[in-house]
Amino acid sequence: MIWGQELGFAELGIADTELSADEARLGAWLDAGRHGEMDYMARHRGRRARPSEVVPGTIRVITARLDYLPRRAKDPEDALSDSRKAYISRYALGRDYHKVMRQRLQQLADRIGKAIRSSADNSVGSSAHTWRYRVFTDSAPVLEVALAAKAGLGWRGKHTLLLTRDAGSFFFLGEIYTDLPLPVTAAVSAHCGTCRACLDICPTGAIVAPYELDARRCISYLTIELKGSIPERFRRLIGNRVYGCDDCQLVCPWNKYAQISDEPDFDVRHGLDDADLTELFAWSESDFNVRMEGSAIRRIGFERWLRNLAVGLGNADYGDDIVAALDARRNDPSPLVREHVAWALREQEQKRAAACSRKTPA
Repeated sequence: MIWGQELGFAELGIADTELSADEARLGAWLDAGRHGEMDYMARHRGRRARPSEVVPGTIRVITARLDYLPRRAKDPEDALSDSRKAYISRYALGRDYHKVMRQRLQQLADRIGKAIRSSADNSVGSSAHTWRYRVFTDSAPVLEVALAAKAGLGWRGKHTLLLTRDAGSFFFLGEIYTDLPLPVTAAVSAHCGTCRACLDICPTGAIVAPYELDARRCISYLTIELKGSIPERFRRLIGNRVYGCDDCQLVCPWNKYAQISDEPDFDVRHGLDDADLTELFAWSESDFNVRMEGSAIRRIGFERWLRNLAVGLGNADYGDDIVAALDARRNDPSPLVREHVAWALREQEQKRAAACSRKTPA
């Protein structure tokens, strides 16, 4: 654990690889089609719950927790309550976590390997165990939450994310698959009780029951994973959330204990915690590529970025500047962007008409 703390991890745990119950739950979720267009989930359905099929010889999984709430970020409620602002999930305000987590996990693996070699060198007549491992950061078929729960890092909350009593859920998880017969850490009990705050707050009703998420309704899926048109029935419900959604976490009582990260890479970049929708919508593709360099946001590409912003602008309170921003992209080269801009302009026109009718004397 000392090594983990020195590398910036908040907590480490070790789990075995028995995940049959989680495999059954995953299979039922996939069979119900709740993964939407995330075909990669179905392609490796069995392997996700069988670590030794991903990395032969794996008998233990070291799981690490890395807190990510950025320092000096504006209160998320400020953006959510201002329809002219763009709300971006807290995890994406800074540098792409994949790179940060992967580097730290590799450093931890290097230390373990060095310790193994040193132990062998100091033992008369012994030979070093071959340190076989592989590092994962949301980059392979891994059941992160299930493994973290087995390793005692927390419990699966009703929103399906991992929860811990001393840090809530605002953290990343990463894993090291290994053939070392390490002692496992004990699992912890769940502490959601009768609370259903996350179910009740979800704007689109994506948490269809405790511990059950329909990704097809989830705003994070709709704004990040979905490649095509966002279904119209969800557009108004999305509000100004243009990249991800944190509502189920923000309302969770355990997140009053969420830890602020002291990792500079997670600090807010380009004022994304307090950006105007019109400002972001005015970016050129070159602006997007340069400013989102090293950010998780860049992976959705400029087209989907504009799609999401168009929905946000359609949901904003009426304003001439909002209409002007949308009108400037009315003839965008992308059919996807044009469709969402047209929808947003219709929404703004309805708001203008409603405002005018309220001013008309009876």
